[in-house]
Amino acid sequence: MTVLTLGTLEGPVLVFGGPYGNLEATQALRAAATRHGIAASNIICTGDIVAYGADPQAVTDLIRDWGCAVVMGNCEESLAADAEDCGCNFNEGSACAALSARWFAATRRDLDTESKRWMGALPRRIDFRLAGRRFAAVHGSPSQISDWVFASTATAAKQAEIGVTGADGIIAGHCGLPFTDIAGDKLWHNSGALGMPANDGTSRVWYSVLTPTADGLDIAHHSLDYDHPVAAAKMKTRGYPAEYAECLGTGLWPSCDILPAAEAAVRGRRLSPQPRRWLAIASPIAAE
Repeated sequence: MTVLTLGTLEGPVLVFGGPYGNLEATQALRAAATRHGIAASNIICTGDIVAYGADPQAVTDLIRDWGCAVVMGNCEESLAADAEDCGCNFNEGSACAALSARWFAATRRDLDTESKRWMGALPRRIDFRLAGRRFAAVHGSPSQISDWVFASTATAAKQAEIGVTGADGIIAGHCGLPFTDIAGDKLWHNSGALGMPANDGTSRVWYSVLTPTADGLDIAHHSLDYDHPVAAAKMKTRGYPAEYAECLGTGLWPSCDILPAAEAAVRGRRLSPQPRRWLAIASPIAAE
């Protein structure tokens, strides 16, 4: 596994995942980062730069120009390998699998060869230190790039994956839903997706900010409004699935095949994730 080590980060860290080729949402996030006063050196993307949205090349160019750290997602892995599918780990014959075949073909068509090579060189894990703790940023989980880990995933399963890295906390993506799970002295955090709503009946998309404090770390999920009608119109005209274009406005996923029962049960219910405080450990690690 290729691991990028960032060392110790000072000040707030902005985390986002799944830009999904949604240019308008990605532009809105870059503007939000400027408002927060967070530089690219303190920004981490958990992968899947491209997917459902109609601007894979423009979003890839924007992310590269921005200069933030990026974890390889399964979409990057598949595009770099010139694979036939996105590697999302959808069940064969499911609605998600059928829809993904369409958007992956369009993305593969619209992304240039040099960008695919760049994606193939991305790290599968990014290690860093913040507020006296060790973090590992991955896409799905440390052991599987397309692993589905949700808020309802068993704590024991999350703890086992954290143990693989030797970190105190995991920053992950892939599942598309924002959540923060603190169990004992371990953390699993997912900022949610930037390029697609969180299946909560609103057009909002998500990112998060982790801010060191005197007694630990504040973890805040942030919703983001952007020009979703423009993004949706381009998807329809450029051959991307209309079902996902409609989702940008309705905030409801066209298929929930991958969702556990707990997450499926709250479809269409407006999310309101509360800020969390992760208290400092007794003997913080020394900064390098």
